[in-house]
Amino acid sequence: MFQRSGHRGRSVLVTAAMAGALVLAVAGCEGADASKSADKPGPAPSPSASAGPPAMPALVGTKSAEAESLVKPLVTKPVEVRSAYVDVPLAADHAQWAVCFQTPAAGSPLPPATAVEISLVAPGTPCPEQAGAALRPAKTPAPAPTPAPTPGKTKPAPASSPTPAPGPKDVSYKNCAEAKAAGAAPIRRGQPGYGKHLDRDNDGIACDK
Repeated sequence: MFQRSGHRGRSVLVTAAMAGALVLAVAGCEGADASKSADKPGPAPSPSASAGPPAMPALVGTKSAEAESLVKPLVTKPVEVRSAYVDVPLAADHAQWAVCFQTPAAGSPLPPATAVEISLVAPGTPCPEQAGAALRPAKTPAPAPTPAPTPGKTKPAPASSPTPAPGPKDVSYKNCAEAKAAGAAPIRRGQPGYGKHLDRDNDGIACDK
């Protein structure tokens, strides 16, 4: 009677010990799995959709070929290239021309549809103060200034002397009374009818008195 009770007791103890060991084993596996899950890196975060457009690179001072290679991957429109001087045409091969001006400015936001412009000068040519200036401005002589008239010093036009009516050719008068009666007086030297006997004061005008 007692032997059977003892055997059953030992069976119960063995069963309980096996159950406890199984619980510990399961708990150890779960802990290991949790530790592995904690050490495993998660997926990389996706780039933020709110990131803005790239910034415009600084092109001033670079060569045309380098400037275009920096901008072309960032925009969809072709880069507009022009000469910085209005009187200097852009060479067909301008890869080594230097950039003097750029639009947009360096650091500005650069959406893909932006129109980029660069102004160039030939090697060895200095940049102008502003795009579109003339390298060799035309030299036009300035007109001489017209002196303004001084008030009160304007010379009046000379009055024209009345020209006496010419007398008939080869005419002569005995005296001034006769000349005056004929309407020829006064008579100037060289005119028909002039005579020294009529010009008493010898001033070149006869019958003037």
